[in-house]
Amino acid sequence: MAGALFGTDGIRGKANLYPMTAKMALKIGRAAGITFQNGHQHKCKVVIGKDTRLSGYMLEFALAAGILSTGVEVYFLGPMPTPAIAHLTKSFAADGGVVISASHNPYYDNGIKFFDKEGFKLADEVEEKIETLALNGIDTDHIAEIGQAHRVNDARGRYIEFAKNSIRNRSLEGITVVLDCANGATYHITKYILTELGAKVVLKNANPDGKNINEYCGAMHPELLKEDVLREKADAAIALDGDGDRLIMLDELGNVINGDKILAIAAIHLKKSGSLHKNTIVATPYSNLGLIQAMEEQGINVVLVQTGDRYVIEEMRRGDYNLGGEQSGHIIFADHSTTGDGTISALQILQIMKESGHKLSELSSIFTDYPQVLLNVRVSEKKPLDDMPTVVKIIKGVEQRLGKWGRVFVRYSGTEPLLRIMVEGKNKLEIEQYAQEIAAEVKKMSGYDGCY
Repeated sequence: MAGALFGTDGIRGKANLYPMTAKMALKIGRAAGITFQNGHQHKCKVVIGKDTRLSGYMLEFALAAGILSTGVEVYFLGPMPTPAIAHLTKSFAADGGVVISASHNPYYDNGIKFFDKEGFKLADEVEEKIETLALNGIDTDHIAEIGQAHRVNDARGRYIEFAKNSIRNRSLEGITVVLDCANGATYHITKYILTELGAKVVLKNANPDGKNINEYCGAMHPELLKEDVLREKADAAIALDGDGDRLIMLDELGNVINGDKILAIAAIHLKKSGSLHKNTIVATPYSNLGLIQAMEEQGINVVLVQTGDRYVIEEMRRGDYNLGGEQSGHIIFADHSTTGDGTISALQILQIMKESGHKLSELSSIFTDYPQVLLNVRVSEKKPLDDMPTVVKIIKGVEQRLGKWGRVFVRYSGTEPLLRIMVEGKNKLEIEQYAQEIAAEVKKMSGYDGCY
């Protein structure tokens, strides 16, 4: 049964369609309640938070009903960023945390992901247990006790203070930022963190209506902030995604600064201060070759792991590293957070700007990106690549032509019916041609609905 519900980032799908239905959420809630109890004798409790999607209320109450039916107490946090829910799970000494969000996806999607009592995403085996229980059916008639529900009224304030403390409440006075909240979970939080620390904030996309989350805004469309940056003469722009765990920035010239550049800036700063554990960062195969080469020049090791912030975090915990991330903007500062946190990441970069006296464009000039082409091929089924020998042959041929000056990375999305093709090299036209060659063969072999 494993894998039927959970992908690389929890359970996700279109709201009101399987598995994102109220009926299924009830079953998942029951399964989670039993799993988090795990034979404990103490009164177990779970915190639940969500982003600003219209379907959040439906899934929230269904999940809560399932959890409560197992005798576990539920604490409702309301709309909160994913990293805030991770922090509050630990802060409340809860046995688990639940996030209702589809992250950067459109409003009509939603998802469910869990944190353990330490604020980390659940291990695969725990997700498998929840999945098995949810799909096989659970008899809760024998459970006499019903859990109690609580509304947490100060969750927002708790997280604001926690985030500010990540830079020890140091002043950001003199810095002007454009802040795009993607009409998502940070709409009522991040502005206050920045302004309380003295920054001037020009707020964008902080009026959620249940349907406008991630819609032509936020970390998915940071380029749209360029005019605001130039008009306001801002020092930077902060673009968050719908659940607040991603950060993309713009410098004072309006240039987009992606996760690789943010990671590089942070790594060099931590190394100079003697705070970068083992002089190592953790990244993924999507990270640009320019980042890897720049880190080598700085004497910083780069450990590459499977794509997905959960795998970055797992490697960081295994190797006792304190910095890692993805090009997409999931940056993990393990000294401050157990998961990717867009707000805390932004605070770290703003503080580096303040301390160094350097503009963001200067800090981000540490390396030049190699051209990358990313194509998503929509597939009717996720056939193993080994079952498509002609695709494998073309990939190997491209790798040989690129040599040490380029890379090919092909994988299926963990949350959507897509095959992702990334080709990187020195010549943009050349790698575009190579990516199209691979995509064309995938379409022949796998069955598809489109390519973008």
